[in-house]
Amino acid sequence: MERRVLGRTGIEVSRLCFGALTIGPLQRNLPLKEGARLIRLAIENGVNFIDTAELYQTYPYIRRALKGLPPDRVVIATKSYAATAQAMEKSLKEALTSLGRDYIDIFLLHEQESYFTLKGHEEALFYLQKAKEKGYVRAAGISTHFIAGVRAGMMHPAVEVIHPLINYRGIGIADGTAEEMLAAISEAYLMGKGLYGMKPLGGGHLGGDFKKAFDFVLGIKELSAIAVGMKSEIEVIANINYFQKSEIDGNIEESLKKIAKKLHIESWCQGCGRCVKVCSRKALTLGSTGKVLVNQEKCLFCGYCGAHCPHFAIKVI
Repeated sequence: MERRVLGRTGIEVSRLCFGALTIGPLQRNLPLKEGARLIRLAIENGVNFIDTAELYQTYPYIRRALKGLPPDRVVIATKSYAATAQAMEKSLKEALTSLGRDYIDIFLLHEQESYFTLKGHEEALFYLQKAKEKGYVRAAGISTHFIAGVRAGMMHPAVEVIHPLINYRGIGIADGTAEEMLAAISEAYLMGKGLYGMKPLGGGHLGGDFKKAFDFVLGIKELSAIAVGMKSEIEVIANINYFQKSEIDGNIEESLKKIAKKLHIESWCQGCGRCVKVCSRKALTLGSTGKVLVNQEKCLFCGYCGAHCPHFAIKVI
């Protein structure tokens, strides 16, 4: 599989990055052995890049998958919401201990929104700089769903890597369009930042036309890699095939269509009701607690609800 260097970091990553959120407790909650097996399958077929986060609770899966492999075989990116040096020190120690590593390749400030949030987390960012000098981190940066977050990151000298949300419909971009995000990504690239994208399938809502979704992000030359959530062997094989050859065997494609899916409402749902209004199937209702409830039997996975959610709280898993 093709590999590219992330900006000026010197870190070389496969174009397909294994997004570890999907296998963990927050989404599919696969058994440890099965989740680790999927990661190892991806590694054995050319993937050398894994994206995770402290929030995802997937360190045990990754540690098990990497058992017996040399540390430089795989690049690990993780994230923390830490805002202070003390909190980031705790997060770094947790990652090192839980993953059984002597260093973390890429450590990101999780979900930065703008200059102001980055300024508020600057102490943690500077701590990562010091950790890099000591050899515990290879590169630091931010993840973001915001165009303003990309622009803030590109202007900060301590940010080496930016992990932005991008897909052809702009699902999940909090403050603008896909076109505006692309412009920010291009500017960040020109400033020497390493970039790898997330949510190419818009939280699963674009899975019905995954070829178009993947072609779009693979055509963004500024992105060294794309993080894709994978929860089954057939998805791992299909994604690797497409990233390598831009095609998928017909039998594999048919198998993908048979994978059971469900609409998942995240815990941070605000109960605004926008998704309920646009659901022509009446599959969504507002519950007594103010959160959205899903009638899975009525859902067609059309993606309209996800496109209208201002908080990116609706996923197809």
